[in-house]
Amino acid sequence: MENQNLTKRERKELRRQEKQAQKSQTVKSKTFKSVITWGLVALGIVLAIWGMLKLASTPVDNTPLAGAVTEDDWIKGNPNADVILVEYSDFQCPACGLYYPIVKQLVAEYEGEITFVYRHFPLSQHQNARPAAYGAEAAGQQGKFWEMHNMIFDNQNSWSEASNAADIFRGYAQNLELDLAKYDAAVNSQEVKNKVDAHYTGGIQSSVTYTPTFYLNGQKIQNPQNLEEFRTLIQAALDGN
Repeated sequence: MENQNLTKRERKELRRQEKQAQKSQTVKSKTFKSVITWGLVALGIVLAIWGMLKLASTPVDNTPLAGAVTEDDWIKGNPNADVILVEYSDFQCPACGLYYPIVKQLVAEYEGEITFVYRHFPLSQHQNARPAAYGAEAAGQQGKFWEMHNMIFDNQNSWSEASNAADIFRGYAQNLELDLAKYDAAVNSQEVKNKVDAHYTGGIQSSVTYTPTFYLNGQKIQNPQNLEEFRTLIQAALDGN
């Protein structure tokens, strides 16, 4: 209604101003979109350069995978055997405790024919699994990994729910006549923690989701129900070679 009271010239001027305003708004919108577009392009370039620099500066990954044995692995049996059995295990895991004597018997029976590799896979729900792994690694630095490994599993029920498990493992170290000062330093060292973490990461990369998980010549196997089933799998692998 108000426009009807304007003169013809005033209405013409009003339309001109409206068109000018619309044109100005369009220009601003295009400018804003252009700024955003070029900003995203620049950000993408920066992120790409950062990614390449980070990749170039990343150290070589020494994480052990299921199919390969490394010099840092704990090995029993024949290190040059064609048949390799890898176990990802958690010292506090009840199932691992049940398989422990089975695996121990297998390794004894096929000592010269297979390579057995033990790797740590401490589950988050087991509060004492990592301290146990650290204790075994610390003993390993003094040449007694397997002795500590056996002692930890043999006494699993006595420490699995204990609030002072680390002290119990230190007692095992004393029973094994280890240098306790060196043991204490190793248990708390970043080197030991990094090794346990590397085993765990390798397990994740090898699709480990539970313990124990066994790999026979790089292939994940369904956990055998007893010693005889395990023997059958090992013998089949030996016969295949």
